[in-house]
Amino acid sequence: MASRRARSRVLLFTSGPWEGGAGADTQLAASVADCMPDRDFLWFSRWPRRGPRSTVRDGGVPLVSRDGVPHVPERLQATLAGGVLARRTDLVHAILTIGGTYPLFSRLRRGLLGGGPVIHTVPGVMDPGLLEGARPLGGVTVALSEATAGQLRAAGFGDVRVIPPTIPLERWPCRPRAQGPPVVLFAGHHDPAGGAREAIAAAGQAHRSGARFRLVLAMRGRPGQDERALGRDLRARAAREGLPGVEVLGHVPDMPALLAATDVLLFTPRTLGGKADIPFIVLEALATGRPVVLSDLPQFTALDPAGPRAPVADPVHTGELLSRLLQQPRRWEMLARCGRVTVEERFGPDRFRTEYERLYQESLA
Repeated sequence: MASRRARSRVLLFTSGPWEGGAGADTQLAASVADCMPDRDFLWFSRWPRRGPRSTVRDGGVPLVSRDGVPHVPERLQATLAGGVLARRTDLVHAILTIGGTYPLFSRLRRGLLGGGPVIHTVPGVMDPGLLEGARPLGGVTVALSEATAGQLRAAGFGDVRVIPPTIPLERWPCRPRAQGPPVVLFAGHHDPAGGAREAIAAAGQAHRSGARFRLVLAMRGRPGQDERALGRDLRARAAREGLPGVEVLGHVPDMPALLAATDVLLFTPRTLGGKADIPFIVLEALATGRPVVLSDLPQFTALDPAGPRAPVADPVHTGELLSRLLQQPRRWEMLARCGRVTVEERFGPDRFRTEYERLYQESLA
C-alpha cells in the first residue's frame, strides 16, 4: 500500500502562475516541489503557455495571464482556484508575501481555503504596519529569517519556524574570477527604496577613491512603470557621479552568465519592500563565488561573515567596502570562498528538504 507520504496531495498556493513572474513566492514554490519529488503537488501555471516552461515539470492548474505577472486578475483567479483545490488536497502550502491585500485575505482564510491544514511560508513583509490587521493562515508560519520571524511572533502569529531558502547549486557552480576590467553588478527593481540609486552613489564614491570598474544595472520593471524613462534617470545619475560606461539592462535571460562575468554584486536597498528576506540574487552570486556588498538590514545577518555590510544609505562606507574588494585580490578570494561555503552549509537543498519534509509530516499527521 502506498504510504501517506507518497499519497498526500499538496497545493502550492501562490499569488499567480509560476511562469513569467519570477517572484520570490514562485521561486520558493519551485524549490519545494523540486526538493520533494515524492509529493503530489498542484500549482498554478500560465495559459496560454509562452516562453520557458515551469522549472519543475509540465502541467499545473492554468490561470489566464498575458505576461505571467500576478496582476489583479491573476490574483483573483488564484484565490478562486485555490478555494476549490484546497478542498481536494490534503495540505495547502501557501507561499505568499504579506502585502496590502493580505490582512483581508487572512480574515477570510477559512471561507477561502477550508478547514484543512495550512502552512504559510512568508517570503517577506512589504510593510510591518500590515501585520496589525493580519492573522496567520494556518497552524505554522514559516519565515526565511529570524528578523521576520520575530516580527510575526510579536504580531500574534504563534508558531513561527525559520527555514532559509535554497537554490539549485548545480545551476550555480562556483566560477573562477573573470578576466578583464572588473564589473560591478546591481540587480533589482526601480523602486525608490530598492537600492539602485544608493548603488550608483556608492559606485561613484569607489570610483573617486581610485577603483576602476564598469557598473552594470540589471533592472526588472514592475507593471505600469516607464522603464525607458527610469533607465534614462539612472544613466543621468551615473553621469553626475562621474561613472563611465554604465550599462542599464532590462530582463536578463542568462543570469548565470552575467554573474560569471561579474566581480562584485552591490546590493544596497533601503528596505526590502516585500522582496524575499534573503533575495535569490544574493544567494546566486555567493554560490557563483562572487562577493556581495550589502546594506545593513537585519535580514542579512544570516549571511555573516560572507556578506560585508554598510549602514543603510551610506554611500561613503559602501563605496569604501566596494573599493577595498576590487583593489585587494586576497580579500576578494577569501570572501568568494566564504560565500560559496555559506550557501552550501546554510542554504543547501538537503537542509531545506529535511526541514519542510518534517513540517509536512507534522501537518499531515
